[in-house]
Amino acid sequence: MNKKVTTLTEEMGVAEKIYWIEAIKGLWITNRHFMANMAYHIGVMFGIKSKGEHASATYQYPEVKRPIDIRWRGRHRLTVKQNGAMRCTACMLCETVCPCDCIHITPGESPDPHVEKFPERFDIDILRCCYCGLCAEACPVDAIRMDVNDFDVTGFTRDIIFTKEFLLGTDKKRPWEEFRFEEQPEKKQITDAAEKP
Repeated sequence: MNKKVTTLTEEMGVAEKIYWIEAIKGLWITNRHFMANMAYHIGVMFGIKSKGEHASATYQYPEVKRPIDIRWRGRHRLTVKQNGAMRCTACMLCETVCPCDCIHITPGESPDPHVEKFPERFDIDILRCCYCGLCAEACPVDAIRMDVNDFDVTGFTRDIIFTKEFLLGTDKKRPWEEFRFEEQPEKKQITDAAEKP
């Protein structure tokens, strides 16, 4: 069966045929945006305009933060019940559904007789995670969420593991900063050794 192909031809006008007129129009638009943004940033620098105004197309990052969408997937966290007990029942659904195989759970018997089991270990290898959100959607008891507004989740090390304590918020030590803190004393020892005669 032959398909009918229609070819649309559009005649160029005189301004389009003369290439330089269209090029000058494009340069005019670019320069207009440049001058408007430059005037905005100079106004902010001298205090004429406030930083809250977003006339510029770009965000001046440390001072002006980009608004976060409500569907944004942030860092993982584990939720707790009203009595403070961990909500996770170690059903292993999040570990099973994870496409990156970055969640590792070790189930164990719960000390509470009303709860069958709970995770003794709950680790997330964050460098393998693709932030797809399937773990949060698969959880039947809403034990894992991805709603922490923490942008700084990487460091200089290649083995960032979020433990159960960190995900619950009981351990405030940030795993991606351990590498930096471990390296600083070694550097100090090297400089001390270099200073000794």
